[in-house]
Amino acid sequence: MPQYPRYAIYFVPSVASALYRFGAELIGYDAYTGQPLPFVGGIETEIEGWKPLTADPRKYGFHATLKAPILLTLGKTENELTAAMQEFAQTPRSIPVIVPTVRSISSFIAIVPDGPCPELQKFAEDCVTEFDSFRAPLTNPDRERRNVSPLTDRQIKYLDRWGYPYVFEEFRFHMTLAGSLPAERLGPVTEVLRKRFAALELKSIPIDRLALLRQDDAASGFTLIHHWPLQSA
Repeated sequence: MPQYPRYAIYFVPSVASALYRFGAELIGYDAYTGQPLPFVGGIETEIEGWKPLTADPRKYGFHATLKAPILLTLGKTENELTAAMQEFAQTPRSIPVIVPTVRSISSFIAIVPDGPCPELQKFAEDCVTEFDSFRAPLTNPDRERRNVSPLTDRQIKYLDRWGYPYVFEEFRFHMTLAGSLPAERLGPVTEVLRKRFAALELKSIPIDRLALLRQDDAASGFTLIHHWPLQSA
């Protein structure tokens, strides 16, 4: 089976929003255009080794995962996935709203909700299940790549059933700002990013959009090809 293109279903903030500019300029990549961006002023001086720290986030673009990258299963097309996502986005629903904060998750740093958000959990669950018919079965290399860290029995079960271990109860909404850091650097780097994010004065973030991104080959980043506002109930 071909390994590309890969498709991902994400929340990506509006290109015109302060949140998107903040994240995209931090990681140095614009998923709307598929082009690199200059890093936001001073970040490379303030945080040593910033470019390699953001190599992984840069590949995926500034986003929150709703359905992790997939290959299309035999018989399904990009146009069919696009149509299904458009219909899904037009279905009235309660729009999740989070209070954002910057925290470390394991060894990386991300914007996360400050507390539980049941509407967001339900929205993410719906994305996992609704579009799973488009997902090709995991290849052995993909399964090995997603099973590198110690997983619980439930996470392994989800990996084998849904192609990704961090779904349903294991899902944690996050918008990654920096990739894996050694433990001694997590605190200082988190504090720098927290202060920069606080300057935006964002008291809440509506999770009100759905985006389809495509990665054409191993050397390219994920690029946004379609996006839709969600229909509020």
